Amino acid sequence: MTEVFLLCSGALAGAVRVLVGLLLIWRLLSAGKPDGKSMAVGLIGALGLTVLLSLAGVDGFYRMALEAVLIAVCAHWRQRAELRMGLFVSVFYEIGAAFWQFLLAAGLGILFRSQEFLDAGTAAGQSAVWLLHGLLIALAVCLSKGREIEKNAAFRAVSAAALAGFLAAVTLSEQTVLSIPDDTLYMWTILSVVLMMAVLVFNINRQYEVEKELAKLKSEQAELLERDYTAVNRAYQANARLFHDLHNHIGVLRQLLARGQSEEAVRYLDELQAPIQNLTAAVWTGDETADYLINSKAAEAASSGIRFQVQAEFPRRANIRSVDLCAILGNLLDNAIEAARQVPEPEGRTVALTIRRIHQMLVIKVENSFAVSPVGENGVLKTTKTEGGLHGWGLKSAQTAAEKYDGMVQAGVSGGVFRAVATLSFRP
Repeated sequence: MTEVFLLCSGALAGAVRVLVGLLLIWRLLSAGKPDGKSMAVGLIGALGLTVLLSLAGVDGFYRMALEAVLIAVCAHWRQRAELRMGLFVSVFYEIGAAFWQFLLAAGLGILFRSQEFLDAGTAAGQSAVWLLHGLLIALAVCLSKGREIEKNAAFRAVSAAALAGFLAAVTLSEQTVLSIPDDTLYMWTILSVVLMMAVLVFNINRQYEVEKELAKLKSEQAELLERDYTAVNRAYQANARLFHDLHNHIGVLRQLLARGQSEEAVRYLDELQAPIQNLTAAVWTGDETADYLINSKAAEAASSGIRFQVQAEFPRRANIRSVDLCAILGNLLDNAIEAARQVPEPEGRTVALTIRRIHQMLVIKVENSFAVSPVGENGVLKTTKTEGGLHGWGLKSAQTAAEKYDGMVQAGVSGGVFRAVATLSFRP
């Protein structure tokens, strides 16, 4: 087999490994999807590394290390993946690829009773190399599909592969067909244990990140609930004061009516009604808490010169809890009012809320005008607010509430209007 063929085969195999590594980081780290530039740089880098290392006569260890760095840098540069975690994934991905290439070569050697499968410089050895890379290409096809991978299922699959590799490495020490140095077997056995530990550490880190994000969501929800509770409490205190002084008010009204001063009596009643007018506003959903929330947001919008429209068709006696419904409505309406308030022309400030029932699906749509178009990063809309804090968590909090009902929240800009749509499944 000529040196040119081996060089081309190594370069192509390296390109496959880099491409699959970028796709893995996209899926495992929730980074951006690899674009044309990241894949082009990765593939050119892999080809260059293979040629240079082959000409320099450097062994495979340095090739693995440099490929791992190349994958991590490309993912960080173009996919905005965290460099530390990207390097972690790429290093153990390269170790796993080399480990399984050794296991496949040894398995084929035992099956065909030939030592040549362990030598990548032979035709038999190249067949083992491309058996592995054929599997990597199949993995790349699966990863590139748009369907989201379930994290726990991915963890179980990778854990099973690592465990199977460990058992295979231990079993090789008992075979007598191939002559494999003990040092080589010890090295791969130890690395298989390291791979299993790496999978466990990665899963623990992933759970930690999820719990940290949930803690932030709960903190943000608690702040929103406290704010709304304060508003409701103020309204009920005003109502309580009204009823406490009811006998005095009745006395004043009796005197006004007895003197025939009906207009003054009407004005007096209007003044009494002002503190609780929000509590007696329109009924939209039949859920008292949600109706109060919508009416309070409508009043907030009106005070900012925002045209607020509501069209509601809400299912009666659905299994949607008030706290979840208000988490969705409150966050979406808060974001919409904040964005519409920044529109300089008062006539251009609009917020529209639509609630529709479609069979067993509830659709909540909030549309609003805006002055500054929201920007996305890694497929996630970023807040346009600059003061930091808990801003930017509104859509995430609404998403968390929607997921309890097998739903989701989607947001985007279309025709100069920002649109956020939450869908929930419910049972009557």
